[in-house]
Amino acid sequence: MPGACWFLCVFAPAALGRQLNLACLNSTYILNVVLLEDDDGSQWSMKDVELAVDSAIEKDKELNAAAGVNFSLTANYRGFNTSLYTRKGCPSSACGGVGILKELIKQNEVGCAMLGPSCTYATFQLVDAEVGINLSIPIISAGSFGLSCDYKGNLTRILPPARKISSFFVYFWNFTHPGLKPRWETVFIYKKPDNTEDCFWYINALDFDNSISKEILRTKEKVKEKLQKKDRESNLFILCGCQEDFLDLTRGVKLDSSVLFILIDLYNHDYHRNTTADSAMQNVLVLTVPYQRNYSSYSYNLSGLEQIKRLSDYVIGYHDSVLLFGHVLRQMAESPPVSMENSVEQEVLTSSPFRNISFEGMAGHYVLDEYGDRDVNLSILYVDNVDNQYKLLFEFDTSTNVTTVVNEKPCCFLWTDGGLPDDRPPVNELNIVVLILGIVLLVMSAIAFVFYRQNKRAREIKKRWSHIESGLIFPVDGKEHSLVSLKIDEDHRKESTERMHVARYDKKIVILKELYHTDGYFSETQRIELNALLRIDYYNLTKFYGTVKFEHGVFGVFEYCERGSLRYVLDDKISYPDDTFMDLEFKTSVMYDIAKGMSYLHSSSISVHGRLKSTNCVVDNRMVVKITDFGCNTILVPGKDLWTAPEHLRRRGVSQKGDVYSYAIIAHEIMLRKAPFYTRACSDTAEKLFRVENPTPTCFFRPDLGFQAQGEAEQELHGLIKNSWEEDPEKRPDFKKIESSLSKIISNLHDRANESYMDNLIRRLQMYSRNLEHLVEERTALYKAERDRANCLNVMLLPAPVVRSLKETGHVEPELFEEVTIYFSDIVGFTTLCQYSTPMEVVDMLNDIYRNFDSILDNHDVYKVETIGDAYMAASGLPRRNGNRHAVDISRMALDIVSFLGSFKLRHIPSLPVWMRIGVHSGPCAAGVVGVKMPRYCLFGDTVNTASRMESTGLPLRIHISQPTIEILQRTDCKFEYERRGEIYLKGKGTETTYWLTGVTGEAYNLPTPPAAENFQRLQEDLAGMIRSTLEKRGRTEGLDRSNTLSIRGRRRKRDEGQADYQPEYLHLPTLNDFTTYL
Repeated sequence: MPGACWFLCVFAPAALGRQLNLACLNSTYILNVVLLEDDDGSQWSMKDVELAVDSAIEKDKELNAAAGVNFSLTANYRGFNTSLYTRKGCPSSACGGVGILKELIKQNEVGCAMLGPSCTYATFQLVDAEVGINLSIPIISAGSFGLSCDYKGNLTRILPPARKISSFFVYFWNFTHPGLKPRWETVFIYKKPDNTEDCFWYINALDFDNSISKEILRTKEKVKEKLQKKDRESNLFILCGCQEDFLDLTRGVKLDSSVLFILIDLYNHDYHRNTTADSAMQNVLVLTVPYQRNYSSYSYNLSGLEQIKRLSDYVIGYHDSVLLFGHVLRQMAESPPVSMENSVEQEVLTSSPFRNISFEGMAGHYVLDEYGDRDVNLSILYVDNVDNQYKLLFEFDTSTNVTTVVNEKPCCFLWTDGGLPDDRPPVNELNIVVLILGIVLLVMSAIAFVFYRQNKRAREIKKRWSHIESGLIFPVDGKEHSLVSLKIDEDHRKESTERMHVARYDKKIVILKELYHTDGYFSETQRIELNALLRIDYYNLTKFYGTVKFEHGVFGVFEYCERGSLRYVLDDKISYPDDTFMDLEFKTSVMYDIAKGMSYLHSSSISVHGRLKSTNCVVDNRMVVKITDFGCNTILVPGKDLWTAPEHLRRRGVSQKGDVYSYAIIAHEIMLRKAPFYTRACSDTAEKLFRVENPTPTCFFRPDLGFQAQGEAEQELHGLIKNSWEEDPEKRPDFKKIESSLSKIISNLHDRANESYMDNLIRRLQMYSRNLEHLVEERTALYKAERDRANCLNVMLLPAPVVRSLKETGHVEPELFEEVTIYFSDIVGFTTLCQYSTPMEVVDMLNDIYRNFDSILDNHDVYKVETIGDAYMAASGLPRRNGNRHAVDISRMALDIVSFLGSFKLRHIPSLPVWMRIGVHSGPCAAGVVGVKMPRYCLFGDTVNTASRMESTGLPLRIHISQPTIEILQRTDCKFEYERRGEIYLKGKGTETTYWLTGVTGEAYNLPTPPAAENFQRLQEDLAGMIRSTLEKRGRTEGLDRSNTLSIRGRRRKRDEGQADYQPEYLHLPTLNDFTTYL
């Protein structure tokens, strides 16, 4: 399509409406990625964003090839740092983006669009025409949430901004639904002092909005005070953060059902992964976005994406920003060329193609509104008080501001009346208490009347089931627990969504399952169920031993299976690989085990399971699958999940045909080893349940089956699974028929009918043993790599011979060296410099100097002994003797260091020179490792003291060298240049002749000119004066520049400070006119 390519090169910049730079008039479009990069732990780490953007550019190339256009995108990456500021991160990022933009303009590399920054303070300076730079190119940001960045002409925000969240709360507070949600008018808002970037602006937007009567709480103590106050102004609390923030905030406070927290946690997708919540989260509604990530379209570069440490919404946002930019260019290529000679030109130039647009990205389907901000369907989740699972309650469309009720009658609500609490505490509490007490007294009187008549019958019924005394249940210690577990990764079990209590009963390891029955006195129907459960004893069903009551609840005692749930086994592809263990024959055997257990269960007095799922199928140490969690349907009420049959989603209940449907979903998991109810058409659990519950007249919604076209056994299993999840329950086979079909399939797979199941099991265990050997080899390689890293660290801390001696013998013998050369240096005026510098500036200064010293030292046979403050000590000739080379290496290193100091500039005082004194002396000394904790390789002897005296009597930028060192240098072939200083008094040594080392004949050292004054005391005073003068001048200059850079808006705000007692924090934006002040 040459015509389309010509259109993009000529008319694309005009159609972007002054939003593309003239440098874009070719087939390559340059994107500049500008981000804060203080550390790699941030949610928009530059390393991760770079990988994601490069991946998106590759994807865009594929889309361009499919569309027949040949333009391409390329990205440049620019980061700015705030680590030197007192307040780090986004609050100090106002000048970062401006500085990078100034460099881009100077280098004529502005490009066609800018991705980032994510910080509101940095973006505001780029998009506000009054206080910043009004850029003409598009800016696409995953972030910039603040209200100050709203309605900007060239800014597009991929993540929901703060005004969308503020609008949600306004409309949701006014929304009512009979019996579920009343109208709300009040709220408490908790403003954390250390909020993340998104939470900071979301909470401040709520603070700024006056549509709701609110009170801002700034400390945890204030929140707890309001929670404990009976006559508080509101029952509703809003905070932004994660589940841990809420638990930390309410720790030590007992929450009743009148309190409701709204937790803003948009970018945490754990809520959509069947995560078990803390029971305290039952008082919380979680505001989040649906999990709609689509990785299937990006498999071409999945290896690149796997390198990303943290695939956050910010990183994916910048990935999809590239796709948005490419999508706009392709749309323009497909539209007819625009004439530039009439009034239509003005229309095109004033329009923005990044508004009112939708496209597909890795994060799902994007919809941008008329201001370039993303619209989403927010999810409001609640916690089921039975199994502590997150479930969808409401949805809110930010494009229409409409709230949709997803679950009108939540079955497992904390609020027993089925409705959310009022925002204000109820009135006339005393009357209600009196009424309740009267009813309680009346009921207790009735109970007391009939208690005696029923007591005898209750005791007889109680004998029918087993109640275990709590004293017979013993805890399992760590050693015993490890003996019954063959898991490779035991820590994964601790992260399981089920609360497992392992104990010991009757010399057996058992599992205690909470029955959510507080008093331990069961009804007659429940006791009959427990009696039937006690009589069940079958190979593929877990054994029930009885119930036990503890102070914190009533538990059922069940058989323990060491390998955990079937779901865990399917997920663990390292311990149970497909090629060597989980092949088709073994998968069929697992399905056969479940079918046999369900067939026996349906023929027993229990007759139905009701909660069959892969997490309720467990595997013992012989790889036998057993079914658990059956019976007790009056105690453990079945819920609605992905395994629930359609008829029971529409009308709660249990049936044998419903168990067959659940079995089909488990069989699908076994065959594909994917997530429950896996389908590429849908990933949201709530949507899957809705589509199963409400099928279309022509077809019903089921998981994907990906093995239709393979062998005969796969085809038979395919047909069996499809028949088992038929929409009409009567068309589904029973478990007797399923068991018979699987038996025939297994016989065909064995290729002989007389092979027993135990023979097959032994063969599987042999394969598993070989797989374990492979795993041991992998873990051994990891251990060796870790050992090598430890050895490298030891060599950095101690000399290599010393490390070897410590490893072999555990100690190091002290050693006497006949002749070594020792180097000492320190910074002149260091104390005065520290007095006028911050601690971090001192640390940065020493780090910059010593890092360069270490680099110079690596080029010579010199060992770095230690650094103490500004003193640097090194030695040559130990621990490895090197003849006369020790004096040569130390002298050359000293010349290199002085040469380096001539060009070195301090970061915080570039105009101030760094003066150092250097002393060198040669002679004998002893060396050895001193101490047990943090051992150090130390030097001892008069040579060390003399070298130190040479340094202390030297002068700045001079190498003070002793007579013994000169004599050693004269014995070598190196022609060093030196000049005699004269007789110098050394403390403890008397008068000694010393020299200044000035260079090497035939070699050019760029040595700085030392200060002229000979009086060292005067040199120190002169340097101190220079430091004070430089710092005072810098202070006056910064104060003057700050006063001169206040914009008109800033001066107006300063003038109005006396008229307003309080302004929201997000209005305190730094502004500037002259950007050189900040660079």
